[in-house]
Order: sequence, then C-alpha cells, then structure tokens
Amino acid sequence: MYAIVDIASKQFKVEEGREIFVHRLAAKNGESVEFAKVLLIEDGGATKVGKPYVEGAVVKATVIDDNAKADKVIVFKKIRRKGFQTLNGHRQKLTKIRIDAIA
Repeated sequence: MYAIVDIASKQFKVEEGREIFVHRLAAKNGESVEFAKVLLIEDGGATKVGKPYVEGAVVKATVIDDNAKADKVIVFKKIRRKGFQTLNGHRQKLTKIRIDAIA
C-alpha cells in the first residue's frame, strides 16, 4: 500500500514505516503530523485517484529529526581571463519524518 502526498508543495510517494526527508515543517521532534492532501492511494491493485485530493484520506507521520541537513551543494563561478573566482556552499535544512499510517 502506498500513497502520493502533497507535502509543502512537493509530491512524495510514501509507504507505512518509511522515513523520508521533506522541506522544513513547523513541528518539533516526536510530534505527530497529518497530511490531508492525498493525491492517490494504491491498495493491492485498487487505486483511488483524487480530484484533486482523495476525500477522507489522511497520512499520519511522526517527526524524527526537525533539523536535518541535505548534502552540500557547491556553487563555483569563474570568469576566465579576468581573474574572477568565487566559491560558495549551501546546505538545505530538512525535516526527517516516519510514515506511521495511511488511512
């Protein structure tokens, strides 16, 4: 059983027991969160597609880490023959959640 869920304007394929990284949520460690924007639910061959969302469907999750960081992205700029170089790095802050139930 899996579902396609809209979390913070991004779509994720979620299954019970899986842990995923999403953009920052306003929840602390150990808090339960619910996502009602379920676009699709597949349960053993039976598929429900929402218009735009499946009515009555909720995905429940628990926040594991509210201050996780993504891999570093290196931004290097150079203008050749001009002596210009700059190097910047960025690490996006994420929230790690565990999917508890799809109802």
